[in-house]
Amino acid sequence: MTVPGLVYNPSMRKYLYVAVFFSGMASLAVEFAASRLLGNYFGTSNLVWASIIGLILVYLTAGYFIGGAWADRSPKHETLYEILCWGSLAIGLIPIISRPILRIAADAFDQLQLGVLFGSFSAVMVLMIIPITLIGTASPFAIRLAITDTAQAGKVSGRIYAISTLGSFIGTFLPVLVLIPTIGTYRTFLVISGLLMVVALVGLYLACGIKRLLWHLWMPLVIIVLLIFGVNGFNKATDGLVYETESAYNYIQVIEQNGYTMLRLNEGQGIHSIYKEGVYNFNGTWEQVLAAPFFNTAPVALTDVKQIAIVGLAAGTTAREAAAAFPAVQIDGIEIDPVIAEVGREYFGMDLPSLNVIVQDGRWALENSGKQYDVISVDAYRPPYIPYSLTTREFFQIVYDHLDTDGVMVINVGRSPGDNRLLESLYSTIAEIFPTLYVTNVEGSYNSMLFATKQPTDIASFRDNYVYLRNDPATPRFLLEIMAQTYEELQPAPAPGMVFTDDLAPVEQITNSMVLNFLLTGKVENLQ
Repeated sequence: MTVPGLVYNPSMRKYLYVAVFFSGMASLAVEFAASRLLGNYFGTSNLVWASIIGLILVYLTAGYFIGGAWADRSPKHETLYEILCWGSLAIGLIPIISRPILRIAADAFDQLQLGVLFGSFSAVMVLMIIPITLIGTASPFAIRLAITDTAQAGKVSGRIYAISTLGSFIGTFLPVLVLIPTIGTYRTFLVISGLLMVVALVGLYLACGIKRLLWHLWMPLVIIVLLIFGVNGFNKATDGLVYETESAYNYIQVIEQNGYTMLRLNEGQGIHSIYKEGVYNFNGTWEQVLAAPFFNTAPVALTDVKQIAIVGLAAGTTAREAAAAFPAVQIDGIEIDPVIAEVGREYFGMDLPSLNVIVQDGRWALENSGKQYDVISVDAYRPPYIPYSLTTREFFQIVYDHLDTDGVMVINVGRSPGDNRLLESLYSTIAEIFPTLYVTNVEGSYNSMLFATKQPTDIASFRDNYVYLRNDPATPRFLLEIMAQTYEELQPAPAPGMVFTDDLAPVEQITNSMVLNFLLTGKVENLQ
């Protein structure tokens, strides 16, 4: 049985498959580009991801309903391609329209103004309604146009959804692996827009000829102008911003303030590296790593520390400090993001002869290392999360196996006021592998440093090592300051917590709960 009202055209039906492929690709590509666009300002927490995915699915659902009804009312090829023209144009305008809103969000995040922050996030998500809904109309519209014989309705529908899904598959990788690292987030939106617009305009030409096409040629001109000239200035109006770039993993900022160079990633909450020529104690988490070997039985000489592994090198602050403190040390700095390593060399003096930079996933690199280390530092935060794979009993067994006889592990752990659940769980997990653990708080922050020694030790050894080093004129003053800070902030063992395993490690769930509880207290408004 044929469908009334349709004129069968084999070439036009084949071109429908091209249209749904690129529509499917655009929908997923926009989703991933939107996650990066928003992640630069709001972070990459599971809450942000859930909001993006959930709302985009809602917009696509609306598009399916609207597309089906629209196709029944106007079952014409030109109608579909005009919808896609407008949808592709709307994609290209997202980064332009959202930029002033996102700059407000960046200022709000710096000052922790939650009302403005959530309002900005909502406003940007509203911008996605038009393009995603219009793209969502493509599949039901194409099915209505492609079915000329109801006896083949299932076959045609399955083919269209399969082709659309294949396009979505390509759309998951194209922005992340190719476009964003190469041309940035803003131009990624424009390239996606341009690809879909070319498909739509060709379809419009095939359906109606040159006259109808001419009425829409202003649309690609807009995209071309925006693609060539881009958007002037930095993405964020951050005080002291001297450099920004994007990688497959992060939005990266280099900031100079009061003579200090700082590395910020994504939404900018937290300083991941800091640098000032001749300064080796910034009263943060980086230098606490240097205290680790001195939890062993005294005396531990500076020259005894020969091998250190840093999982989460960033731009090399800890590595620089370790090289200045330990004259015989060789350092393996493991960093998953190669662009951060390049930034470290360019702006943070990360050109140390004793530093071997390893661009790999931290767990994989450590597990496949043939070395034994005196100290292994784990500080691979992607705020607000520690990667769950670096929190499990199995991972800490890998760390234990790669420590020398008197080796020490140190891990940076986040907490919130009155909520130590993550610290408690990590302490309990590590205690299943290591015999002795110590916890020290980093003053002025919500960070604790957890030290674990491979041999049973006593805190008296740390005091004895401090006295031994203080009497050694070769000991750098900053190292003694760091050890004193570590000792003064020592904490009692936390309450028992859940033991994390590779099978069950709800790090994100615990962290989300900690963040939400912290926000609900209202204290966040007064942090700065």
